[in-house]
Amino acid sequence: MLLEEKILNDYKEAMKSRDSIKSSVLSFLRAEMMNTALAKKKDKLDDNDVISVIRKQVKARQDSIEQFTQGNRLDLADKEKIELEVLKLYLPQEMPAEEVKKVIEEVIVAVSAQGMKDMGRVMKEVNAKLSGKADGKLVSDLVKERLAKPAV
Repeated sequence: MLLEEKILNDYKEAMKSRDSIKSSVLSFLRAEMMNTALAKKKDKLDDNDVISVIRKQVKARQDSIEQFTQGNRLDLADKEKIELEVLKLYLPQEMPAEEVKKVIEEVIVAVSAQGMKDMGRVMKEVNAKLSGKADGKLVSDLVKERLAKPAV
């Protein structure tokens, strides 16, 4: 079953069970998927496209949580956290940080990275290898941390 179909089925179930939060999150997600499909001139999105739409939604929720927390609107931050958890159900399991570090180390050796000036090359290769299996911010932070210290 395609991810898009699973989301549609879960949306229908949420509507039947009157789960207002889940149905509203999935409804908005479905609208975003339709917009993406229109932009790409496709009838159906493949799973990678759906995952990238979900990741954008997750990022938006994370940004909102940060903004609401800074603005001392914890009620709104809590609502966003619940929505974030619903979205995360549809993302593939992310790699643990230790696995990501191994991939980063392999790439640094492969491209002979010397320091921060090679960040772009390293990120490009790491993202190609991990494509969707790790949080982009985590990858970026780990690469920066690794390139900032001299090779051992």
